[in-house]
Amino acid sequence: MKAYEFPANVTTEGKIELPDVIWQQLANNQQVKVIILVNEPTEEEQEEAAWQRLAADQLLKGYSEDDAIYDTI
Repeated sequence: MKAYEFPANVTTEGKIELPDVIWQQLANNQQVKVIILVNEPTEEEQEEAAWQRLAADQLLKGYSEDDAIYDTI
């Protein structure tokens, strides 16, 4: 069994784009085994995202319908 490693992107249609060099290595109608490895955010990135969510939640908690009058200024 051969293995090829390369970066790839998932399109907005939900399809994985393979580089042309990989397509050239594959025979038509050949069955392949696919393993997808996805980078996970680091602990620091997760913590930063949590702080940003908390800040946004706290900001919106202080907003009331009475404040909507300032949106038209």
